[in-house]
Amino acid sequence: MTFDSDDPLAMEFAYHRSLGPMIAVLLGISLVEMLVVHLVVVALLGWIAAIIVGVIGLALVVALVVLLRSFRRLPVTISHGVLTMRAGMLKSITVPVAQIGGLRGSWDAKAIKDRSVLNLALASWPSVVVDLRAPILLRRGRAIQAIAHKLDNPAAFHAAIAALSPCDGH
Repeated sequence: MTFDSDDPLAMEFAYHRSLGPMIAVLLGISLVEMLVVHLVVVALLGWIAAIIVGVIGLALVVALVVLLRSFRRLPVTISHGVLTMRAGMLKSITVPVAQIGGLRGSWDAKAIKDRSVLNLALASWPSVVVDLRAPILLRRGRAIQAIAHKLDNPAAFHAAIAALSPCDGH
């Protein structure tokens, strides 16, 4: 948890140590897959096709590296009465602190897979679930009532939310 100098009450909560390893593994698998596909395409279709496929594969690798770096650069923040939950550059949602209904103490797979839960933990099991007082409408008409995330220090996040709002955590 770090603090912003513009807002003395601002806090940042990292998640790069929790989500980063999975994306790094995906990156490693992508590199191996890209090499194998490149060799197969060279053998079957020639160098021109291999270069085209290689450029597409390289674009994927660059996108994964940029995503991985964005986890550190774009933490979850609480600043000026607004909670901003992010999954790097992939997804972001802002919630006024007054809109937070509570923090769940436990949850199961069915609850996390529910369409009313925005899961920012990506492919990992969330360490925090924030319930909202009223649903938030996302693009394409999806209404969410909770946000799940995998934070590096969930205890600090729970303490910060408890200190900022009178949550009725459940």
